Amino acid sequence: MLVSVEIRRGTARFVEREVGRATRHAFSFGSVYDPAHVWFGPMICHDEHLLGNGHGFDTHRHADVEIVTWVLSGALAHSDSTGGSHTVHPGEVGHLHAGGGVEHSETAAAPQTRFVQVWLRSEDDGEPSYEVHPVDRGPLSEALTVGGSTLWVSRLGSGESVTLPSAGLLHVYVASGALLRNSLAEPLAAGDALLASGEPGPLALTAAVDTELLVWRLSAADQTT
Repeated sequence: MLVSVEIRRGTARFVEREVGRATRHAFSFGSVYDPAHVWFGPMICHDEHLLGNGHGFDTHRHADVEIVTWVLSGALAHSDSTGGSHTVHPGEVGHLHAGGGVEHSETAAAPQTRFVQVWLRSEDDGEPSYEVHPVDRGPLSEALTVGGSTLWVSRLGSGESVTLPSAGLLHVYVASGALLRNSLAEPLAAGDALLASGEPGPLALTAAVDTELLVWRLSAADQTT
């Protein structure tokens, strides 16, 4: 398989603004369609949100997706039609299994809340559920496995390195900090992403400053990019 590495700069995302909210979309969403960036394997949404206190997303419906939320600062309150109610804090991962259909809302529960949210296609139409899990601090800590995809969180100090697992589809997002140049990529800053396909082999990344990375090894069952 041909190895492909793409750098998606944070400045290339399109920004949606409403009162109390700013969202930076990586893929086509709503009225904005970018035929070159519709999905990456099963990943159909990769957003970074900034919410003011009490602002967010009113009750709305999802089906046939897995929604994974990583809070970078503040706190995010979630409630859904199963009767579940949770608040996600930094260092925790929230996972909504939408199943055959669920309604939920998300609201900032702090003066300012910043979080990254990913949607993955799902064929599991079972009962919906929501869970919150703490994630250990470390150079590469497994946060969640859903379907055939796994999320790791990597927290590096200045000058520290991490070797990422090989993957047919690998998505690396610089949530904060910056990375130095490596054999596959130019230096990356906060908001930038590296998308690799075709099993490029173990990839070593080095932090230029204190850095947090969100690393997805995506299901090889859907290699459409």
